[in-house]
Amino acid sequence: MSRPVLEVVRLGLVSYSEAMRVQKFYVDRLKSRPGSAWTLLLCEHLPVYTVGIRTSPYPDPDLDLLRTKGAEVHKSDRGGLITFHGPGQLVCYPVLHLGRINKSIRWYVSTLETSVGDVLRHFGLKVQPSPHTGVWTRDQKICSIGIRCSRRVTSHGLALNCDMDLSWFSHIVPCGLDKGVTSLSRETETEVRVEDAVDPLLHSFCQNFNCDLQETTEPHPHLLHLHD
Repeated sequence: MSRPVLEVVRLGLVSYSEAMRVQKFYVDRLKSRPGSAWTLLLCEHLPVYTVGIRTSPYPDPDLDLLRTKGAEVHKSDRGGLITFHGPGQLVCYPVLHLGRINKSIRWYVSTLETSVGDVLRHFGLKVQPSPHTGVWTRDQKICSIGIRCSRRVTSHGLALNCDMDLSWFSHIVPCGLDKGVTSLSRETETEVRVEDAVDPLLHSFCQNFNCDLQETTEPHPHLLHLHD
């Protein structure tokens, strides 16, 4: 069986709703044509709190309070609890067909964690094993993971804190865990920008998912208006 092709689509800084609209296009494409290329959407989000489906709903007053902080609030169909996305955080949405490689969801999440762990080691950081989903260092979460899998096609993904403003997390209990949140910049005591983390992540992703990288050369029509 040939290696899957991973098409990398760079969205830049976009709203959560725009990214979800683009993600849906690629999810629908892969469901209708299982042999088509996989997609990895890379972006940063405008400030937004997202709430996953595996939690009792946050009370409306709490969500209203979050909106006063200057961020949007969205209910999401991913797994996981509440988290924050914003500038300085590398957000990756892999759209893969697990049926093509005969792999389980548990394997998929573990391989996402391994891929991010490789990025941490690239920057000289130690990955801390944890029973909780995500990637941790020094008992602090540096990358959150929340996914959805429908008809063996994945969506949503991971968010790696690079040089973001971590104070946004002080208004919530990130992912429902009473633990700290950190970033590549804080841990390395240097400025690690989102663009600095992209190439190490792409290299690790291709190695761990055994796929071939293909950068998009022209924007898809569904993406054209994002940067108008």
